[in-house]
Amino acid sequence: MNQPDYADHRKHFEDEGFVVIENLFSAVEAVTYRDHFMALRAAGTYPGDMAGIDATSDDPLVRYPRMIHMHKFDVASMEWLLSDRIAGSVELLLGEPALAAQTMLYFKPAGARGQALHQDQYYLRAAPGTCVAAWMALDEIDEANGCLMVVPRSHKLPILCVDKADTTRSFTDVGVDVPPEMDVVPVRMKPGDVLFFHGQLIHGSYPNTTHDRFRRSLIAHFINSSAEKVADYYFPLLRRDGSEVRLEDNELGGPCGRFVDTAGQHVLEIVSAS
Repeated sequence: MNQPDYADHRKHFEDEGFVVIENLFSAVEAVTYRDHFMALRAAGTYPGDMAGIDATSDDPLVRYPRMIHMHKFDVASMEWLLSDRIAGSVELLLGEPALAAQTMLYFKPAGARGQALHQDQYYLRAAPGTCVAAWMALDEIDEANGCLMVVPRSHKLPILCVDKADTTRSFTDVGVDVPPEMDVVPVRMKPGDVLFFHGQLIHGSYPNTTHDRFRRSLIAHFINSSAEKVADYYFPLLRRDGSEVRLEDNELGGPCGRFVDTAGQHVLEIVSAS
């Protein structure tokens, strides 16, 4: 494991909305986690699973549905979530203690759809403040197998309104539009690299177009400890010592931003969410 330079990482995180810490976990550790979650997935279903498993399905995401909130039943997930390298890194990037909200494992086998561009804060609704994701690569990840795509500096935007997404390319049916002056860039990663990103950063992924490669990723979400509200789906939140915290429920449906064409210029307007 390398020793991250958090001063540089925090500056990049604050300026761009994301930062990749390379080799935060070793390749051997990444393989250990990968094998662990493949065994868990093969063993059956768990609380929090949002899709059944059908090994004969034509849809790769039905054969390998994502896992959610594994830390609630899996010791290895809980230890990873609250570790110095994950929760500790989030706290250094945020500049304050963090509360753990979620774990997820995306398998994304060959041929699987991606996820439309979105902002995590649209779902978590931490207030005041935001959420932060820790996204760990368990495979070699690039454009071919559906690496994460990010929009640098989009974390400075408010929560955007969602519109219908193309479900032939995305397993979710909603997404956000990217401002025309902003670029969507790929984040290529090696096993053990961890991408940390701000809750309002626009990100997503395209389909895995390979014939034989997975794109497995182990993911956590945190919120800043000074938050007073969060969506209740993420209860209970966890402190670093594993003790539970419950905040006020922040229901979805607040105002959101939408880009409109005004005299040839794209202008951000805040509207009431429908």
